[in-house]
Amino acid sequence: MTQIGNVPEINAVKKQLEELKGKDLVKDWELPYEGILTRLTTAIFFLTPTDESKLDNIWKELKTYNIIQYSENKEEKLSRLRWRVEFNQNTLS
Repeated sequence: MTQIGNVPEINAVKKQLEELKGKDLVKDWELPYEGILTRLTTAIFFLTPTDESKLDNIWKELKTYNIIQYSENKEEKLSRLRWRVEFNQNTLS
């Protein structure tokens, strides 16, 4: 049984985002409300690339999760970071 706030799929994405920081692709990332999440499809990650020209590389790296959806974070309600990333096919257009 998955423990709230300790979801292996979410932890894998967090690890990958840290690796992308190490590759100088991602400047910063965050996961609001991480402590109450129970599955990857409810998580909303936010990130800012080190440079907009690196976005294609970021999305390619995260494509290992077939259900990735991303959009510009225009609302900035949950985060001020530039891009919103979800792993749920039904959430973003």
